[in-house]
Amino acid sequence: MPITLDATDRALLTLLQAEGRLTNAELAERVELSPSACHRRVRALEARQIITGYAAQVDPDKVGRALTVLVLVTLENQRRETMQAFELAVEQVEEVMDCYLTTGAEDYLLRLMVRDAGDYERVHRERLSGLPGVARLVSNIAMRKVFTRTALPIVQAGSATRKALSGV
Repeated sequence: MPITLDATDRALLTLLQAEGRLTNAELAERVELSPSACHRRVRALEARQIITGYAAQVDPDKVGRALTVLVLVTLENQRRETMQAFELAVEQVEEVMDCYLTTGAEDYLLRLMVRDAGDYERVHRERLSGLPGVARLVSNIAMRKVFTRTALPIVQAGSATRKALSGV
């Protein structure tokens, strides 16, 4: 169940997702709180695990991870032990950025970031094909990224959120 958030919480979350490097003073001013009240509100959002962390967004091209590969994984069976073994092992493959348990014909969807096709061939051969329980891998190479969203829409963004985002 989603946690009920008031207008100030929604404004804080929207701002932090858009501009994570805002100082507490800047954030407080944008949501019309005192710095101490703003700090308490952000800490409460962290304590409730609504804010789960902070991270820099890195350009994959500039760090040698220009190729995105989406891999559909079918396991030999869906027994709990097989799935657990696969999940523990796939988490150790550093090129795997996301792993989703899915419905449909395949069991998992992986998103990998690699240098190039040759690097993906190496990862496929040395790591993915040897993962426990894997019966089949289907790879799809992304030709280009159309867009990426990193900010979740915060529902019921009222006037406080709009005002905070406008910088007024």
